[in-house]
Amino acid sequence: MLHNTQSTKLEMKIAVIIVSYNFERWIDRCLGSLRASSVQADVIVVDNCSIDNTTSIIEHDYPEVTLIKNQKNLGFGQANNIGMGVAQERGCDAVLLLNEDAWIDEDVIGTLCDLSRRFPQYGILSPVHLTGDRQYLDQGFAAYAKLNKETSLQDYLAIKANTEIVELPFVNAAFWFIPIEALNKVGGFSPMFFMYGEDKDWVNRLRYHGYALGYCPFIFGCHDRAMRPVTHDAFMRSERVYFQSEYLNPNYSLLSAFSYGVLAIIKKSAKCLVLLKWQMSKDYLLYFFRLLGQSSSIIGERRRTKKH
Repeated sequence: MLHNTQSTKLEMKIAVIIVSYNFERWIDRCLGSLRASSVQADVIVVDNCSIDNTTSIIEHDYPEVTLIKNQKNLGFGQANNIGMGVAQERGCDAVLLLNEDAWIDEDVIGTLCDLSRRFPQYGILSPVHLTGDRQYLDQGFAAYAKLNKETSLQDYLAIKANTEIVELPFVNAAFWFIPIEALNKVGGFSPMFFMYGEDKDWVNRLRYHGYALGYCPFIFGCHDRAMRPVTHDAFMRSERVYFQSEYLNPNYSLLSAFSYGVLAIIKKSAKCLVLLKWQMSKDYLLYFFRLLGQSSSIIGERRRTKKH
């Protein structure tokens, strides 16, 4: 059983960081869940130039929130870096990165505080990710947790692990609880990623610094995202950020990183050529030259993150 989290209220100072862009649709569910939390936290919203009523709603309805209005859209990682910097300046003990389209149960923050304090080897802790209607496991989470993507919440409750933390190779950044000690060692998100891939890169760096990541099978958050068909453009974008993160991976030697991140693209291009997938072969080849051209910046970033 989990320890009582009442003492956590006095012992840990938590900042919840939300990067927003046209947040209006989810504001009340997301920020409302934080108001209802059994353990209260500083809430920092970093807005990436929303064009709806996001900022005016927060200012009027949620005055307790620290609202930072960026002058331009900095992307997910760099906006989070601003929020995490504020948390560090305030002397917080941990941060919870929370997606704008996500919300948590009232016991999530307190439980994660308690687990983090007792299991400091975990640099990322997360609740179970549910769909926005709370009926099923989020498909991405289910894949990383090696659970059936069609598992309902009711079925999950019957089979959930009988342990406080389940270690994972990766977990989506919709709910990341990060102790400040881990954040100080790993640093913020890499500026080489604007949107997508920054979470995979950060996990690679987290492992380089000796931390694990996992989830607690007894607590829940909802992530209101639709699982859309994967288009060609979306698939190629995922491939690009994958190879870039492999090239940056500090757990590899530079030679291995070059092989996994750059030379592997040539193999993909050649395979597509054999299969007569001309456009895809061309796209891979173009990205090969683009990534090769970034080598100087990537090598510099590898050195920086290793020394952080």
